[in-house]
Amino acid sequence: MPVGRRKGDKMKELSIYIHIPFCVRKCLYCDFLSAPAESGEMENYVNLLLREIKTQSIFYGDHRVISIFLGGGTPSLLPAADVGRILEQIGNNYSVAADVEITVECNPKTAMGEKLKHYITYGINRLSIGLQSTDDEELARIGRIHSYRDFLETYSLAREAGFCNINVDLMAGLPGQGVDSYRRTLERVVALSPEHISAYSLILEEGTPLYVNQSAYSFPTEDEDREMYAFTGRYLAEAGYGRYEISNYAREGFACRHNQVYWRRGDYVGFGLGASSMVRNVRWKNPQTHADYAAYVTRMMQTGADEVQQLSQEEQMEEFMFLGLRLMEGVDMEAFHRMFGKSMEEVYGETIAAFEAQGLLERKGCRLSLTLRGIDVSNMIFAAFLF
Repeated sequence: MPVGRRKGDKMKELSIYIHIPFCVRKCLYCDFLSAPAESGEMENYVNLLLREIKTQSIFYGDHRVISIFLGGGTPSLLPAADVGRILEQIGNNYSVAADVEITVECNPKTAMGEKLKHYITYGINRLSIGLQSTDDEELARIGRIHSYRDFLETYSLAREAGFCNINVDLMAGLPGQGVDSYRRTLERVVALSPEHISAYSLILEEGTPLYVNQSAYSFPTEDEDREMYAFTGRYLAEAGYGRYEISNYAREGFACRHNQVYWRRGDYVGFGLGASSMVRNVRWKNPQTHADYAAYVTRMMQTGADEVQQLSQEEQMEEFMFLGLRLMEGVDMEAFHRMFGKSMEEVYGETIAAFEAQGLLERKGCRLSLTLRGIDVSNMIFAAFLF
């Protein structure tokens, strides 16, 4: 748990993440903490969430909530009334900014007309829809339960309900996917004019069905995957979407506030099964089984404490670099000096110089950022900033 308010502290910004670990069926590529559940299990879980949210509020009297994100799993599986109860509990126990960004992740078919209308009345102002592909065969190969038609219906209903800020999640590198089919997906989505597009490459996570059975599938070649990646950046730029993070694109004014808190190392607290938190450079993670989580919530109500990790200065500097470099704006060299009492050159001078010489990093004023070539090998660069 984070420490309480200290004398002289000013009001700080806080983001809240709510983990909803339920889904209709796990996708073949998914390694997230999620599983199908019965309605009774959902109700019990929501009640635990409400207790955790209220109990932890005593630690955040000096914070103002600027974003709330309900992720999963599939948060839109919850009855709308339960979503409303969660948000009401936050509003009753935390100082919430008037312009708070509230996002709910949903999958097509799980959030229809009436539920979406309720979301609007609860103050939810951002919807993130997991599409992944507009090709029904590609969707079936990765275990998605919806069709492209289902997505179109959900998207249309969201607009009718009043949503003016919608993100669409897409994936490249899917089994059986070709460059042409990926282009069609991107073109179809852009034609709908969502405010935000997240475009990720498929990662085969160890232990998932797709990883275990990968030999049974035909995946795009490395050259095809790179072509999809390059096309994404070019096409979305031409369509008016600014790239503000390696895999995220938005129309002006619609960059996701919540995710930027993570990349800029702001304070955030996670509620629910397996949720992660970081406040004042203290990090902790909730238990990952329902039984352990229930025991944790009870213990927390009795003692107000649990195991935490105080990040060392070296760990803070590492995160400053490899998280900040994900953003197209890069990292602020002057902010680094203010935070750590050392210049970035003093700590990482040789590493930075080597990547600049290779054309992978560049300076613009006091900022250091990845070049387009650097983005292609970003994981290698990030690793170089670890002590």
